[in-house]
Amino acid sequence: MLRESGIEYEKVNYYVEPLDEEKLRELIDKMKIEPRELLRTSEAVYRELELGKRELSDDEIIVLMVKHPDLLQRPIVERGERAVLGRPTENIRVLLS
Repeated sequence: MLRESGIEYEKVNYYVEPLDEEKLRELIDKMKIEPRELLRTSEAVYRELELGKRELSDDEIIVLMVKHPDLLQRPIVERGERAVLGRPTENIRVLLS
């Protein structure tokens, strides 16, 4: 979608270039969401860690997402002081307007 719109962007693969806690906190802040909202609940690691059954602090969730990138919903699109989850794609359109 970004390419089709002629918008330059930098793609970051979390597995190749893992997010550190500081960057993840910055993205969550820009998205104006709670860390738990960024968890991928369908991932095996989510079930293995029993995250749906545990009460965790925001800090604990962020540490787990940094340690286990599979837990992060993606893609996250960042533009200036704002960021959105790229699904549904309408979120990206709103970010670009």
